[in-house]
Amino acid sequence: MNNYHTHTFRCKHASGDVADYVREAKKAGIQELGFSDHVPFPDGRWPTSRMYLSELPSYLDAIKVAQKAEGLIAEASGRISILSGLECEWVPEYDAWLREELLGACELDYLACGTHYSLRNGAWEDVWDLDSVGGLWAYSAQVERSLASGLFAFIAHPDLFCAGYLDWDDDAIACARDVLSAAVATSTPVEINGYGMRKPRIHGTSGPRWPYPRWEFWELAKDYDLDVIVNSDAHRAIDVGASLETGRSLAADCGLRVVEGLKVSDRKKLAERLPVE
Repeated sequence: MNNYHTHTFRCKHASGDVADYVREAKKAGIQELGFSDHVPFPDGRWPTSRMYLSELPSYLDAIKVAQKAEGLIAEASGRISILSGLECEWVPEYDAWLREELLGACELDYLACGTHYSLRNGAWEDVWDLDSVGGLWAYSAQVERSLASGLFAFIAHPDLFCAGYLDWDDDAIACARDVLSAAVATSTPVEINGYGMRKPRIHGTSGPRWPYPRWEFWELAKDYDLDVIVNSDAHRAIDVGASLETGRSLAADCGLRVVEGLKVSDRKKLAERLPVE
């Protein structure tokens, strides 16, 4: 098993550092571990849920130290592959910075598309507060623009809108179809996210359920020719392998195609040849 969605203490709502997660990942039998703390934007936006830009060098250094240490260990003794990444909202004015600084100068292995905010009527709205049809359209449009950038190796928790929008009605289905169609059009894997399984249940119109993943979304996903990746979205080292088996069972029950790894180099090349105007 692999996990490409991992947070450290720097994001202000997680604990532990790179070495802690690597140690627990080995215990869990994970073969490839990707780190994906929330991207720190140069203007300091959304400061309560991500590292400061000044912390980015220490984050990358911690990953490099772990990569070097693992490179000195023979595979027979439990070597683990470690990738450097960031979970990232696509912000149009920072498109070039994401390409040139993060995937370029910082040599990140990947960016994960984590749409926690969507642009609506010129303002950014928190997806956790999404409870209207207008919010659904803003979310799906934000996901479509993000994936069209070609920057992302996968889309994290694509059904996050279900945490706030409780009904599974025609509008929710249309939003889900727009998201899934964008993933297919850009060959972007979609993530079954384990963190939502570990959050408190919410009481929707159909009874208690996970905020995400939402079963109906993934039942709908089987109608699309797309790849699915299962991640734990670990915010504690002990959870680095948590919910992976449950996520894989969900995928199997819905007849979805699970992929085991990221096409990292391909995505970086795609980002280089698809600049956003």
